[in-house]
Amino acid sequence: MITDHTLLGLATIIYFALFFFHILYFVCKRQALLAAVQYALYAAAAVQAAGILMRWALSYRLGIGHAPLSNYYESLIFFSWSVSVFLIGIPKRRLYPIVTFIASGISLVLMAYASLSPGVERGIQPLIPALQSNWLHIHVITCFLGYAAFTISFICGALYFFGPNGTIPARENLEDMNYRSIIIGFSMLTSGILTGAVWAHFAWGSYWSWDPKETWSLITWIIYAVILHLRLAGGLKGRRIAVLSIIGFASVIMTYFGVNFFLAGLHSYAT
Repeated sequence: MITDHTLLGLATIIYFALFFFHILYFVCKRQALLAAVQYALYAAAAVQAAGILMRWALSYRLGIGHAPLSNYYESLIFFSWSVSVFLIGIPKRRLYPIVTFIASGISLVLMAYASLSPGVERGIQPLIPALQSNWLHIHVITCFLGYAAFTISFICGALYFFGPNGTIPARENLEDMNYRSIIIGFSMLTSGILTGAVWAHFAWGSYWSWDPKETWSLITWIIYAVILHLRLAGGLKGRRIAVLSIIGFASVIMTYFGVNFFLAGLHSYAT
């Protein structure tokens, strides 16, 4: 019987194949392998989406129907999928193999961690009262699309210091993709914070409570707001914007992983 775990496991295998196709391309430099990369990316995202939808349908059969966005396992799966969706949305002329290679590796690690870590609960659980809101969908989806965009920004920022060469594109191209990714990520994160504030008002009676995840989300938002301000008003370019994009992603990691593991708060259900 095919289950959500079957499909998500298959998606993990496809991500591994995608990772392997990239390595073959870097070794052989054959354009046919780039086509295989593209098809594998589409397949991984499609199978993963099917697994997410099947998990959603299963929750209704269990009588606790809700979108699969409510616990740590589901968030890891959705984060991985968001990165792939963001890659698919990038025009082919701007999509560089080294970027998709690293991004698909991140998706693979997220999927493998979700599937193999003994500390990650993979069962479908009833929602706690704070999560029983339609705002959950908008809040989580926008936040993770923002995280996905910041992931690509981080990759471009890190690659800036290693190129250009035969594999890594020109720094101007990396900087352009970095900047565009930050704009999209900042817009998504802003939407996520605003919808989260409305959700918090209905769930806990206040729009803002300085919960650790709220605080770190605000810190992340401020970092990227500063990056955009310096770029637009001060003409920030080159190594400085690359460094700041890496710092911004470190804040994203703290917001998502660090808060869950090291700080207790209203978002503790995410662990």
